[in-house]
Amino acid sequence: MKTTKIEWTDKTWNPITGCTKYSQGCANCYAETMSRRLKAMGLDKYTNGFELTLHNDCLDEPMQWKKPHNIFVCSMSDLFHKDVPFEFIDKIINTIKQTPQHRYQLLTKRAERMAEYFQNREIPKNAWLGVTVEAQSSKKRIDILRTLNAPIHFLSCEPLIEDLGILNLDNIDWVIVGGESGLKARPMKEEWVLSIKEQSEQQGSAFFFKQWGTWGSDGIKRNKCVNGKLLQGKIFQDMPSINN
Repeated sequence: MKTTKIEWTDKTWNPITGCTKYSQGCANCYAETMSRRLKAMGLDKYTNGFELTLHNDCLDEPMQWKKPHNIFVCSMSDLFHKDVPFEFIDKIINTIKQTPQHRYQLLTKRAERMAEYFQNREIPKNAWLGVTVEAQSSKKRIDILRTLNAPIHFLSCEPLIEDLGILNLDNIDWVIVGGESGLKARPMKEEWVLSIKEQSEQQGSAFFFKQWGTWGSDGIKRNKCVNGKLLQGKIFQDMPSINN
């Protein structure tokens, strides 16, 4: 059963909440806005708002889910934040290894720390590794990601805030693209999206267009639900080929 509105996954698992801004894509962080809202609603888990918080009581959560799921890990944080001890990440990885029925999607902006963590540790066969590439300045994360021995390597180009130019998608299995949402959302141009789509197709990466966000393909600002997810009149939401 799908329990998240994030279209490229079906469950989220947040043993860590809260984060700090790291790059251009963080300017209008949806997780920060949501954390403050959940705190205002009185949810115990968000007592600290968007302050980085480790939740030991959530570590076993996926073990209760018997049916296989695609699980986005730390949608409300960044697993490889500098203030998350490697010992705590070990606990998360241990849960991943103990639940082989699930596929876990580990997405980070902190590619260097992810590489440091896995330098002397085995990547679970059911863990997909991804990096956010929202602007040209973050393209270097792709080179770090492709060196890691993961079953699936993926990019999240969301929020896409500028033309990424030429991409080397060697050993990249999946590319997700999406526009920014919210009052302060920055526009995404159709030609930027089409460039990524074309390069993904040419280089054999699955292409997933999530949404336009607050700015439509016509450059008009409106509700993201109205703008939708059609790209030149079609839905493109491919998933990567999975061998395991």
